[in-house]
Amino acid sequence: MPRFKQMKSTFNSLIIIALVFVMTSTQAQDIHFTQFNMSPLTLNPALTGAHNGMWRANGIYRNQWNSVTVPFVTFGGSVDAPIFKGIGQDDYFGVGLQLYNDRSGDGNLTNMSILGSVAYHLALDDDSKTKLSLGMQGGFTQKSIDLARLYFGDEFTNGGFQPGITGERLDPKTNYFTANVGLSWRHQIHEKVSYFVGASAFNLNQPSESLLRKQNNQVGLGLRMSGQFGADWMASSRLSVSPAVLYQAQTAASELIAGAEFKYIVGDTYLPAIAPKVFIGAYSRMGDALLANFGMEWQGFRLGIAYDYNTSDLKTASNGNGGFEVAIQYIKPSPLDLFRKSTFPCSRF
Repeated sequence: MPRFKQMKSTFNSLIIIALVFVMTSTQAQDIHFTQFNMSPLTLNPALTGAHNGMWRANGIYRNQWNSVTVPFVTFGGSVDAPIFKGIGQDDYFGVGLQLYNDRSGDGNLTNMSILGSVAYHLALDDDSKTKLSLGMQGGFTQKSIDLARLYFGDEFTNGGFQPGITGERLDPKTNYFTANVGLSWRHQIHEKVSYFVGASAFNLNQPSESLLRKQNNQVGLGLRMSGQFGADWMASSRLSVSPAVLYQAQTAASELIAGAEFKYIVGDTYLPAIAPKVFIGAYSRMGDALLANFGMEWQGFRLGIAYDYNTSDLKTASNGNGGFEVAIQYIKPSPLDLFRKSTFPCSRF
């Protein structure tokens, strides 16, 4: 089948290009979530359409640093779906749309972004237990700030206050486009064990996001590199364990999160895809916070609540309080997967 071989060759070329982007290092921080598995398209574009359903919708809300300053509030939402199934063997495309809005600080600094993504999922064996995926993402961001809510040192002169001196050198908003890329590998070792490995790079074009009007003062948004690992182990007919590791780095900042989630089926185990389940997880963001989440799953829905307990030097001011999150996900079950005792591994990312 020459056409299929040509498509495989093209995909391999795209993989090489993506690896160059992902492994290149270059020199404003992006948003992040405690329940990173509930916002897959902000984690890795290759996760677009990487699930066992007909389509997936996610929503997440985060409120952070409420005890220290004006809270940092983030809303996120996405929808993605596999399309064009049956290309070659069990290859398929995934498409998705991601929206998020982040508001932080006394100046009401706002980040509103809309991103579209596409991924190609390549089956590497006859029974589709191993898949290699390449995802690409691009979109538009608008950042704005309320200058009327800010005060600057040079506005206080000769014992008086003269507003607008510094503010005149600032624009209240800026717009830019950004491009992201990601790779992932999913493998089902046998019906009880599967794992996921991924790598992604964000802000490949290093967009200018400065609010300063002078062009030579504008600063490019730093490249964010991310590596992910997750696994699912069915320890018994009802209990599963899902360890996960996430590493991210952007300019001088980095984070490492490691932990595990425990899930227990409380309903009929005959149809695991829709059986009611409860879960609880514990993680550590190294040097920063202890993370806990809990929730339930039923009929394709997943509801999760998470909280950060701050352990960094800021804990004196924050009294240990970090961030609160609530997230919901719905995966429309596939008619074929609905009646299978086991399905292709769908990572907790």
